Amino acid sequence: MSEFLVALLGERLVNSDKAEVDVQSLGSRLSLVGLFFGCSLNAPCKQFNGSLCEFYCRFKKSSEHKDKLEIVFISSDQDQKHWQDFLQEMPWPALPFKDRHKKMKLWNKYKVTSIPSLVFVDSTTGKIVCRNGLLVVRDDPKGLEFPWGPKPFAEVVAGPLLRNNRQTTDGSSLEGHYVGVYFSAHWCPPCRSLTRVLVESYQTVKESGQKFEIVFVSADRSEDSFTQYFSEMPWLAVPYSDEARRSRLNRLFGIQGIPTLILLDTEGHVITRQGRVEVLNDPECRLFPWHPRPVLELSESNAAQLHEGPCLVLFVDAEEEGELEPAKELIQPIAEKLMAKYKAKEEETPLLFFVAGEDDMSDSLRDYTNLPEAAPLLTILDMSARAKYVRDVEEITPAIVEEFVNDFLAEKLKPDPI
Repeated sequence: MSEFLVALLGERLVNSDKAEVDVQSLGSRLSLVGLFFGCSLNAPCKQFNGSLCEFYCRFKKSSEHKDKLEIVFISSDQDQKHWQDFLQEMPWPALPFKDRHKKMKLWNKYKVTSIPSLVFVDSTTGKIVCRNGLLVVRDDPKGLEFPWGPKPFAEVVAGPLLRNNRQTTDGSSLEGHYVGVYFSAHWCPPCRSLTRVLVESYQTVKESGQKFEIVFVSADRSEDSFTQYFSEMPWLAVPYSDEARRSRLNRLFGIQGIPTLILLDTEGHVITRQGRVEVLNDPECRLFPWHPRPVLELSESNAAQLHEGPCLVLFVDAEEEGELEPAKELIQPIAEKLMAKYKAKEEETPLLFFVAGEDDMSDSLRDYTNLPEAAPLLTILDMSARAKYVRDVEEITPAIVEEFVNDFLAEKLKPDPI
């Protein structure tokens, strides 16, 4: 356990007294680490820190599992005094302020896209136990459900589900179906835009004979808004009044923003968390149920994924549809090998793969990251770390790509700033 935690967090943490904390001394009974990602200048982080302090102190005082949990603060502060002042309010240790590299690795590893964020991970493996610790603190203030591990979807969704004609069905009716779990709200313009497209996709898939259902999990601010929005939807919904079940579903899938569409297979296992991108990119639903593809063609609808962690982007001289296929075929075996390796470890792939041609989207990305106009151009872009890695050679071969990827993962490459 200690060896893994040292690899994850380093040998030393610091506490509010400016004293060093030996990671190996955190305790042999420790089984869960809560990684608190935040910033002193962020008002929601300050507010959540107060709730987390109450939760933590209560847990450490009265829970039978008090020795099994520790929290570690992972800061995005740029000013050391602000960071130190914030740390004074915390009864748990933090990653040292100067250890920016390890902080960024943790942000990328656990795909943190917003703050505050609290991710509970297994202290012996680093695997995610619960993505949305904010809801744990809110819904289980006494820590009675420790260690908050994921439950089967069928168990969490169990109970009555609504149709917009006011009839109900039971959650067990989803058995044997592909399921889209749709987190959305009427007040959110991108949600309403996606809903219009999703209605057509839903009908297309159903007409093809596939066993497919969608469950709407509302983030609306009133039952009237929920009722109005749900009237536009031909699928099922968790009753708005069942706030506990809606919250458990948010916690199960670690929802950090809306709209989010999670696709599940017939056994209730996640196929993809990127249902929104898949629906927008595949209006005819030819690729349903949208299993992750090793290599994506860069487009406006999937460009947001560039901000979810490091991405390999191969820029090529291609303007017409179909001209990107040779580039995709070149890097696909490497992407597939990496996906398989991390799937076997039950971990998310640490690198996404894209090919980009000559279009406005590619031009914007080149301008934003200050890349040369060369094509082909092999890059790895890490937007959250504002870092780029560039391999500018006349010919891109599979061997060059594989070496580039392996060197990046082994941290042998020197980044340039974006």
